[in-house]
Amino acid sequence: MGAALIVLLTVILPVAAQQPTDYVNPLIGTNGMGHVFPGACTPFGWVQLSPDTDTIPHNVGGVYQKGTYAYCAGYRYQDPTIVGFSHTHLSGTGHSDLGDLLLMPATGPLKLNPGRADHPDEGYRSRFSHATEKAAPGYYEVMLDDYGIRTQLTATQRVGIHKYTFPEGEKGHLILDLVHGIYNYDGKVLWSNLRVENDTLLTGYRITNGWARTNYTYFAISFSQPIRDYGYQEKEKTLYNGFWRRFDVNRNFPEMGGRKVVAYFNFDTDRQSELVVKVALSATSTAGALKNLQAEAAQKSFGQLAAEAGEEWNRHLGIFEIEGTPDQKAMFYTSLYHTMINPSVYMDVDGSYRGLDHNIHQAQGFTNYTIFSLWDTYRAEHPLLNLIQPARNADMVTSMIRHEQQSVHGILPIWSLMGNENWCMSGYHAVSVLADAIAKGNYPPADEALAAMVSTSTVPYYEGLEAYIKLDYVPLEQSATAASTTLEYAYDDWTIYQTALKAGNEEVARTYRERALNYRNLFDPSIGFARPKLKDGSFKPDFDVLQTHGEGFIEGNSWNFSFHVPHDVAGLIPLMGGEKAFIDKLDKLFTMHLPKQFYEQNEDITEACLVGGYVHGNEPSHHIPYLYAWTSQPWKTQYWLREILNKMYRNATDGLGGNDDCGQMSAWYIFSVMGFYPVCPGTDQYVLGAPYLPYLKLKLPNGKTLEIKAPGVSDKKRYVRSLKINGTVYDKMYITHEDLMKGGVFEFSMSSSPNKRRGLSVQDKPYSLTQ
Repeated sequence: MGAALIVLLTVILPVAAQQPTDYVNPLIGTNGMGHVFPGACTPFGWVQLSPDTDTIPHNVGGVYQKGTYAYCAGYRYQDPTIVGFSHTHLSGTGHSDLGDLLLMPATGPLKLNPGRADHPDEGYRSRFSHATEKAAPGYYEVMLDDYGIRTQLTATQRVGIHKYTFPEGEKGHLILDLVHGIYNYDGKVLWSNLRVENDTLLTGYRITNGWARTNYTYFAISFSQPIRDYGYQEKEKTLYNGFWRRFDVNRNFPEMGGRKVVAYFNFDTDRQSELVVKVALSATSTAGALKNLQAEAAQKSFGQLAAEAGEEWNRHLGIFEIEGTPDQKAMFYTSLYHTMINPSVYMDVDGSYRGLDHNIHQAQGFTNYTIFSLWDTYRAEHPLLNLIQPARNADMVTSMIRHEQQSVHGILPIWSLMGNENWCMSGYHAVSVLADAIAKGNYPPADEALAAMVSTSTVPYYEGLEAYIKLDYVPLEQSATAASTTLEYAYDDWTIYQTALKAGNEEVARTYRERALNYRNLFDPSIGFARPKLKDGSFKPDFDVLQTHGEGFIEGNSWNFSFHVPHDVAGLIPLMGGEKAFIDKLDKLFTMHLPKQFYEQNEDITEACLVGGYVHGNEPSHHIPYLYAWTSQPWKTQYWLREILNKMYRNATDGLGGNDDCGQMSAWYIFSVMGFYPVCPGTDQYVLGAPYLPYLKLKLPNGKTLEIKAPGVSDKKRYVRSLKINGTVYDKMYITHEDLMKGGVFEFSMSSSPNKRRGLSVQDKPYSLTQ
């Protein structure tokens, strides 16, 4: 979904780093709209252990609280206090959930509420300073100033590890707040249960009703020193206690339960100042959580686990070797880091996982994943994984197909979260991810994928789909985003057409080729832009191509969304008035001034997201700079890419020009820095731009290496004079996946002036459904 930000810590980077992680700055964030967590995780790990800096609820009495949007990831760099450290987060999304199992160490009088930001002494929250924060892949550290407690965090895939060092001579306690959550509201916690198994082990679970409608989080928590005593408070009045009333359940009673449970555990930290806490998660059972704890973190010290997390990140990030300034290296490796946060592993070490049907399934021959923000990530995140981690992406494809098979609707994920479908955003873009993996040879069984794709695209009650099949467009009366939804369906249907060709199913291929051309039905020849239609076939009256709110498009306007025909750019050009008008519209998009009145009602678009009227901070526009490749002026792509890269990606706490959206913004950066981009996932082609750095080497998953050389490239020398691939001159405006997987050397000769003769012939142009 379009947007939530990322805030990361400003780290002083060494001039001559020896490891990629030395350059990662987990505090690169986004312009105040939201942020990424700065905490500890492993690549694609379930546990995302991070500080949360406030507890703004999603709604109070059903009334939406605007301040909650800034807390999509729980942490906000501007905040002066930390309320605690929770174990699950989303990375740069425009809506949110999770924040499960908040722990907060403290000294002094016991407080069982977080308090308010402007009155922090009311509760257990603590002030902190960025001067004491340290953030790196797999590690986070901060001093809790109100308590003098040094907090260190690290993680494995399924276990979050905390190390608290209490002040000398101080007795400490630990709060476990089972009410806390991100995008919380009164009644979100359906039930929580906690058992004290012995003096160093807790087990329990929490069930919440949020963006993930029914989210089961089981846990096992071990302590490095014994509990002295403990208790809890149930903050919701209980109308029926049964015969539990015979016990004093609130103090030193080993079973705790309720809808608003906050527990505390006291330790003799005056004798032993260090307390290590290991929190394992499972979606299946407390027994599963215990297995995960034993397999991943038992018998290992905090130092060992932190070192292993750092080493794992270095292995994943170390596939790239680059040359550039310290800021360029920070931006590159941080972006690569962001692409490996989500999707996340969602199964126990023994392969058991909670499916969409809330039954427990056993993964056979694949790893099950969750957090599929597909409206965003089909564009570049999954294509990047196809290139650098094809086996992992294949597991994600299998996870999506299992989702469809477990769905009572028979539908692939739209936005999959913790064994739930949250139905966020439009289109059915999982079909693109499947088609792209198949087109690039990373997922051979096309028949099973095709069956899931066809099933998904024929669910009549899904967002105007019945009318779309009947009328060849979605009417505005049936969807407030009818125009953009029609454009998205047409592209998605093209991916089904491509997969049907691979599967040898000619009948399905014919049907979906026709549906792929439905984008044509929206173009108003009087304006040369896409425009929503009504049921009677007439265009929406009083239409404004610049307005991003209320004009039939989701998180964008017609001027941006009309270019959303990645599968048939050659067919789009005449609908926009021919090549001259097409180029003119592209030029104006990047150079116009878009007044605030056209986006002020859209939470996901701010001035910082814009290059002219081009909205880089939101995903539907990401392919647009590359569309010059289909025209007689492909060199303009090279100009605008460097403008976007310079403006939208900076090594700063507000350095991203929009929400990262589970890695999509960052994946765009990685591709564009390399000099090519997957404009149309589902083909085997990448459209060429221009390299951003003088040298880059990628270790390919097949053991070969790809070197990209662009000596002297700079803001001035941004144009490609010529390209040689392994010594042979190459003039096409695209390269294929096979070209990349062969490895070798791509050598770009850069210039301060464009070469206006390259890539002009028909055979030099990228794929288009029609010519």
